[in-house]
Amino acid sequence: MAADRPTCPPPVLLLSAAVAVLLSHYILDVASQVPDPELLPTDPPPKPDPLTSETVVFWGLRLWQVVGIFSMFILAIVITLCCIFKCRIPRTKKEIEARHAQRVAAKSYCNTLETVPPLNELTEIPATAFSDATALATVSEQVQARSASQLPVVREEEEMTNPIAQAEMG
Repeated sequence: MAADRPTCPPPVLLLSAAVAVLLSHYILDVASQVPDPELLPTDPPPKPDPLTSETVVFWGLRLWQVVGIFSMFILAIVITLCCIFKCRIPRTKKEIEARHAQRVAAKSYCNTLETVPPLNELTEIPATAFSDATALATVSEQVQARSASQLPVVREEEEMTNPIAQAEMG
């Protein structure tokens, strides 16, 4: 019975053992390079939509509406501060000097007005100075009262043909 079994020569046995060792080593190396499914990288998160003027920012307002409201708010604050504090920035030296001269003139005019008597004192006519029968003469009455000899009369014809007047004009 022992003769019925085929016997392998020892070099083939050693060669098959070496191949088995190399094959197992190769399988272990390949298996170590296969990544764990839990550690595999996942797909990157999707990129958010690009920011445009029609993007809803908050409270259902679009970006351009939020920017408009914000800019109007800032503009209102700037205008209010400029009106309250009278922020005026002169641009040239001439404007600065002109404004200073204007302030000085306004101050002196105000001081002069304080010295003027009230209007009712200026327009009052004392009753003792004039009698009821005499009236004040107006400027037109004074002109009419002048005699005709005092005012020279010039006709249109004389005015156009006067050689002295034409010499002065030409």
